[in-house]
Amino acid sequence: QEENKQLTLKVEELERKLQTTSAQNIEFLQVIAKREESIHQCQLRLEEKTRECSSLARQLEMAIEDAKRQVEQTRERAAAREKAAQSKMLDLETQLSRTKTELNQLRRSKDDAERRYESRLQDLKDRLEQSESTNRSMQNYVQFLKSSYANVF
Repeated sequence: QEENKQLTLKVEELERKLQTTSAQNIEFLQVIAKREESIHQCQLRLEEKTRECSSLARQLEMAIEDAKRQVEQTRERAAAREKAAQSKMLDLETQLSRTKTELNQLRRSKDDAERRYESRLQDLKDRLEQSESTNRSMQNYVQFLKSSYANVF
């Protein structure tokens, strides 16, 4: 009986321990369940943040590509403007050269015309002077003839 009693006490003690352990297990299971739920929520937030980061990374890549395209387009437009400006500058230089050549030709033509005019004017002056001289000589001769005829008659 004593042994039975001790065994019963042991069994009761073991049952209490088992109940305590079971209660602890339940508490641990609850704690584990809460932690698993917390871990699950963290994993969900992590996945959401990962998706958000991926989306932002794609948006950033698209923005970088767009910026690169815009920079390239701006460079191309600037190069085209520079090329057009250089072409226009060459055209203007060519036109200036042609204008200078024409101006020089016109100056030479003007100088030639002035020389011809001066030569022609001098020639006409000489001829006028010769004509006047001839006219005076003739008037003198006519005067001589008049006075000669007057003396003879």
